[in-house]
Amino acid sequence: MHIKKCSYENSADQILEILNQTIATSTALYDYRPREAESMVPWFATKEACSYPVLGAFNDKGRLLGFASFGAFRNWPAYKYSVEHSVYIREECRGMGLASLLMKQLIEEAKQQNYHVIVGGIDAANQASVALHLKLGFQHAGTIKHAGFKFGRWLDLSFYQLLLDTPIDPVDG
Repeated sequence: MHIKKCSYENSADQILEILNQTIATSTALYDYRPREAESMVPWFATKEACSYPVLGAFNDKGRLLGFASFGAFRNWPAYKYSVEHSVYIREECRGMGLASLLMKQLIEEAKQQNYHVIVGGIDAANQASVALHLKLGFQHAGTIKHAGFKFGRWLDLSFYQLLLDTPIDPVDG
């Protein structure tokens, strides 16, 4: 297994497959319907235009086992040092430590790009993801009760944050 940057050409179909599996089987994504293939074009375009990494864990045969990325936390200028991340692993590959490897590399990418805060929005019932984030040094920053409704029940959305020691000299504007 190796971690490398994903591109539209080498990963879009496999990322879409993982996202749609997650949508259909879990509350890790608060979507109802599978995403369409064409949704990956603007998704990758935004990642590239903003220098947001998309990291993938690939097996030796080139199969994507999981991926992680970050993007804007909020779109107002004062949030420029904060990003919101996501990490998704194929259902049959969970529990192998892939999310931890991807997240560690994603954290390094955030430091290299001089971000200060990484935020993760996690379904409060997703204990595996909560445990992973706590292990990586994230702290619980709050929970919005009944933020979503899926599979016939209300979902609580918990936010976890990791403070980085970057940037060295933050500026306004």
